Amino acid sequence: MECRILSIQSHVVRGYVGNKSATFPLQVLGFEVDSINSVQFSNHTGYAQWKGQVLTAEELNELYEGIKLNKVNRYDYILTGYCKDKSFLEVEVSIIQELKKATPSLVYVCDPVMGDHGALYVPENLLPVYKNKVVPLADILTPNQFEAELLTGRKIKTEDDAVEVMDLLHEMGPDTVVLTSTDLPSKHGDQFLVALGSQKTRNPDGTSSSQKICMDIPKVDAVFVGTGDLFAAMLLAWTHHHPKDLKTAFEKTVSVMQHVVKRTFTYANEMAGPGNKPSPAQLELRMIQSKADIENPSVVVEAKVLQKSSDQKQ
Repeated sequence: MECRILSIQSHVVRGYVGNKSATFPLQVLGFEVDSINSVQFSNHTGYAQWKGQVLTAEELNELYEGIKLNKVNRYDYILTGYCKDKSFLEVEVSIIQELKKATPSLVYVCDPVMGDHGALYVPENLLPVYKNKVVPLADILTPNQFEAELLTGRKIKTEDDAVEVMDLLHEMGPDTVVLTSTDLPSKHGDQFLVALGSQKTRNPDGTSSSQKICMDIPKVDAVFVGTGDLFAAMLLAWTHHHPKDLKTAFEKTVSVMQHVVKRTFTYANEMAGPGNKPSPAQLELRMIQSKADIENPSVVVEAKVLQKSSDQKQ
């Protein structure tokens, strides 16, 4: 059965970010990907220079109208990432609503990219749109700690806080929530990052069960761009293959990330030479070279189940 994704993200000519980061891995795993490029830049904005164009809300609507007129607007998944324009985000919402109405089984994977480490990198007027319109439509949500705190109005200082925040996000809409990174201390030391996930599964008899997991992810000492986009795409793919097993989907997703990032880090340092800091160009993700790891990742990071519960009446 063909599985088709509509991915609305940024595009770069050189390198891997947004749709460039998501499309190849998803295609390798057997998905058909229809891409709408929210921006077309020469390269990501971490370089000294960049040039390019930004798609307007009207242009987004026009592209979607073209798909609709040809009656090829049936999708199994929608994937969205970084957006910095309120009207563009609102058009995205109306497209998702229409597609979900046509295909109720459609799964919307949303990376609510708003900021990190206490700093917003989108205009503040996007927050109410995410809170009131986007998150209620999402089936799978991948915020970092800061974004989860913004969406719920709760601070995360402990693992219990994180569990509470994930439950609050469930109440807002999505059945699967992954906190992709937190500032929580890892029991393995400061070279590890703590990520958490929660999945609610609805049973045919009207009850639901949930699984909460936690993972300590080894840090790699470099700044990579496009990793969040790859993460959301791989979580889409592996939850598709393991729909009721977030632990396995999470482990495979993070393992792909580890293989890609470590390969990139090794290559960048070889290219830069001893004592030199790798450039943004040298740190572009080694995506093509990681094809085998994307297709069949050996699991290098394991998740721990925090709690399992069942028989909750809806």
